[in-house]
Amino acid sequence: MNDRPSEASLTLGIDPSTRSGAASEPSEPLPAGLPLEALEDGDVQEGVHNYSREEDYVWPDEPLLRERLEWFRDQKLGLMMHWGPYSQLGIVESWALDDVDAEWSRESVDWTDDPARIKREVAGLNRTFNPLRFQPERWAELAADNGFRYLNFTTKHHDGFCMWDTKTTGYSVTGRDTPFHTHPYADVCRALFDAFRARGLAISAYFSKADWHTPYYWSPDMPRERTSRGPSYDPAEHPSLWEKFVSYTHEQLDELLTHYGRIDMLWLDAGWVGPRSGQDIRLGEAVERARLRQPWLLSADRTIGGPYENVVTPEQTLPERPMFIPWESCITMGTAFSFRYEDEYKSVRELVHLLVEIVAKGGNLALNVAPQPDGRLPRTAIERMNGLGAWLRSNGEAIYGTRPIAPYGDGSWFFTAKQGFVYAIRLYAEGEAVGERLELPELPGGIGCGPAAGRSSATDRAPVGAHASARDGFGPAADALGPSGFVSAEALAGPAGDPLPAPLERSGAGWTLTVPERLRSEPNPLALVFRLTGAQEGGQ
Repeated sequence: MNDRPSEASLTLGIDPSTRSGAASEPSEPLPAGLPLEALEDGDVQEGVHNYSREEDYVWPDEPLLRERLEWFRDQKLGLMMHWGPYSQLGIVESWALDDVDAEWSRESVDWTDDPARIKREVAGLNRTFNPLRFQPERWAELAADNGFRYLNFTTKHHDGFCMWDTKTTGYSVTGRDTPFHTHPYADVCRALFDAFRARGLAISAYFSKADWHTPYYWSPDMPRERTSRGPSYDPAEHPSLWEKFVSYTHEQLDELLTHYGRIDMLWLDAGWVGPRSGQDIRLGEAVERARLRQPWLLSADRTIGGPYENVVTPEQTLPERPMFIPWESCITMGTAFSFRYEDEYKSVRELVHLLVEIVAKGGNLALNVAPQPDGRLPRTAIERMNGLGAWLRSNGEAIYGTRPIAPYGDGSWFFTAKQGFVYAIRLYAEGEAVGERLELPELPGGIGCGPAAGRSSATDRAPVGAHASARDGFGPAADALGPSGFVSAEALAGPAGDPLPAPLERSGAGWTLTVPERLRSEPNPLALVFRLTGAQEGGQ
């Protein structure tokens, strides 16, 4: 992954002119989902992956995997973290090692323009990586208390530096050349995975299929004049060397999926590594071998399609329309996936609105927070996490375990549904006051939430911070609303208070809500949530 903005990212409050490593001209917009045959080289433009089309999605045959996908769709909010030695320089993760992508990946490199020196110094950052202030329990506490349901952590980025105690290479956080290797938390993945699981969060393991450190991918015996994201040789011409890389990759995946406890999803980056590009790592063999031990394991093989892309992953953008498949937008809280000095962060309002829109379109938000090189989370990022968590504690019922429902959203209103309720979520712009009455658009007379309508866990209304393990099942389909439509509305008033009645009446083609007086006293809320109840067949 990378931090380069596409034109689509402008809708997410990301200004290319103010972000580290941005170009003077916006890049061409990424197409909104491409057919598999068009996803050449993983369709990675300046490090930003495109995403596969909904119509190409392959549902797994195994009932357990289908159940786990419904579980995943219930979670809605994950914490993504890009962390490694590159955080010391505040650059575009490990992309500065790639000569071909230097135009954008080295824009923040201001101490030299010598490519050989840049690559030598970036590759050698392991020798100074010493995050003594790393507190995995604190990270897990922040996530659990503020409504995050799973962690997606970079076990290895494209630079090949391993954040776990691997036996495959010394280029790791526990390697002798890394000063942090003597620390009690030196095995960063183990420390994080254990801490987050102890707080009830699930684990998604990010793993780059490319590896720019191993000689089996960038071979010193076959160097290119300029390094590029792919291997330094043609795998078809050197099959024995490629087989060594495949074995190396499988051994690393086996370590992570055997010795690090329960892993809920394997999240695979570097979409240019796959059969279409002649870089077949036989991923299916590794995943199926892991599923013998962890049969619940989901796989997100980004942009590759087929049976191992169980979750589709838009990056720094979200679909224009709802998608009724498992999907997750990975979007940065700041301007970058990796740590930036003096970064600019999205406001709590922007984060709430982003989450609401993604959920109304059927997806999850993997919100990326980049740790500092000293092992702490940035103070502003903590403030934003707390602000998002405060809103979710009052309104999470309309987020977790829901499915999309028409008309989905129109800019200021967004809609979700579960268990016989429709949730109408009104977003408020900065400085916008709350009026006495709100006009709702026309809503359907029944809850038709697309495929797997209304399938949600039995404890969807568990409060923020509740253990994810208690939400592993999914319950019956939502009850259909009767022909009379909606008969009542209530405004969610937070975990400590009962919902507030919000009188509802027909108004032309739509509905009119009267906002409770208590909520009108709020000068500028982030968003208000109304729970709409319909008349049941044979009822009132």
